[in-house]
Amino acid sequence: MSIARSVRGRALPALLSVLLLAVAGCAGAGGTPSPAAASPSGSIAAAASASPTLAPAPTFPLSLTDDAGTAVTLPAVPHRVVSLTPAATETAFALGDGSRIVGVVQDVTPYPAAVKSLPVVATYQGADIEKIVGLRPDLVLAGGADFNKPSDIAKLRSLGIPVLVVSAKDVPGVLADVALEATALGESARGAELAASMQARMDAITAAASASGPKPRVFYELDATNQLFGPAPDSFVTGLITAGGGDPITSGQAGVYSISLEKLVAADPQVIVLGDADYGATAAQVAKRPGWEGMSAVKDGAIRPVDDTVVTRPGPRLPDGLRDLALAIHPDLQLPSAAPAPTWTSPSTP
Repeated sequence: MSIARSVRGRALPALLSVLLLAVAGCAGAGGTPSPAAASPSGSIAAAASASPTLAPAPTFPLSLTDDAGTAVTLPAVPHRVVSLTPAATETAFALGDGSRIVGVVQDVTPYPAAVKSLPVVATYQGADIEKIVGLRPDLVLAGGADFNKPSDIAKLRSLGIPVLVVSAKDVPGVLADVALEATALGESARGAELAASMQARMDAITAAASASGPKPRVFYELDATNQLFGPAPDSFVTGLITAGGGDPITSGQAGVYSISLEKLVAADPQVIVLGDADYGATAAQVAKRPGWEGMSAVKDGAIRPVDDTVVTRPGPRLPDGLRDLALAIHPDLQLPSAAPAPTWTSPSTP
């Protein structure tokens, strides 16, 4: 599910806290402090070494501490997994463990294609506990910060089903959650390899963007249907804009995604990135909006669409999202060849 769609559905507080990045001052996987959002390509090695839950070659029974600080015990390697976040689903498939996923949350942009055939057991309004129990899962992957209802998580746990909450607050947190989920699946080595591959790609993109010259002022539009929304200063997207070679324009208030037109005009974006492009926003429409004609981005025609799902979903495609965002900010950017994905990674069910 994209951030722009979550805004249009007015599920903003719950979903942005999970899917947008770097809600400042929060902990990463295993309760370890996450690096600041301004350094979104921070080292996965540091995150991994700080958390015993990411140790290689896990043995079962296994005890993990999830992103909510809850101790979760897995009696054996999970083989029937329900995933209540699209990012966790993508991670399982990227690890080569898609065949273990037996139920998913409803998603308008499911990836990979194999996800479309899986039973839907939850929406963003709540989980169908009866359906989940009927699938006999030995692990449920859930989203924190109210992405999934705490009452649903508590109910599943009361029924003896292990629930691991993943809730990355920044890019290092995404990498740590990849490793955490892999460990829960008994695939810690693959998790470390996937996280390292993601890190290498993002580092290369960040380095190229940093060398591209001055950082233009960038506004990432989440929605402008009835009210104007862009990333909060402590959000995931703000960190990505910085990594992509831009100077992010935000509300200036932590946790606040709405921004007034007056404030945006005063900030004078040099680039406008349309995260809501898939939902009808176009450069031509933006140029015709009353009060927008004086912005540098409008005068220069620097209004560019991106796939918001890829940019804002905290999963294994995040390097692709950073690449797309960097190219939207710097269209002439010359990027190095992407680091190859691990040879076992496949977007289809094994």
